[in-house]
Amino acid sequence: MDALLLECVGMKDGGRIPAVHTGRGQDRSPEFLIRDLSPAAKTLAITLEDVSHPLFPDFTHWLIWNLPAASKIPGGLPRGGKVPGLENARQGIGYGLYRYAGPKPPKGRRHFYRFTVYALDCVLTLPFPATKGRFLRRAEGHILQQGSLTGYFE
Repeated sequence: MDALLLECVGMKDGGRIPAVHTGRGQDRSPEFLIRDLSPAAKTLAITLEDVSHPLFPDFTHWLIWNLPAASKIPGGLPRGGKVPGLENARQGIGYGLYRYAGPKPPKGRRHFYRFTVYALDCVLTLPFPATKGRFLRRAEGHILQQGSLTGYFE
C-alpha cells in the first residue's frame, strides 16, 4: 500500500491540537491537505482516534467516508449522517454521533490522538449505524493509500 502524505492546517504532526478542533473549543473538524493522491482514488475516509485512552484502546472519535477524492478536505464539516455539498459523504458513530467530536480528555491529562486518511478505489455502502470496525472490514481490499498524523491535547 502506498503512503498518503497528510497535512492538517494549523497543526504539525506530533504537535498540540489547536483548541478550535477540540471539545473544549469550537469542536470544528480540521482542514486537511492531501499530497501524492493516487489517480485511481475515488473516495476518501477519515478516522480520529484517541490512542491513549486508558480503557478503550484507539477509541474512535470520528468516522467519515465517501468524501470525494481531492487534494483538500475542508474544515468545519457539518453534523449529520449525510454531509451535503460533499457528494453526500457519510458520517458514522463513535464518540461523535454522526459528527466530528474533537479531543476532550479529563482536565490535567494529556491524551494523544491520530487522524488517519484513507484513499479508496470505490464508494462504500455501509449500514447505519456504521462504526470504524465495520468501515475497516468493508474497506478491506479497497484501500489504495493511507496516511496519518498525531497530535495531543490536555
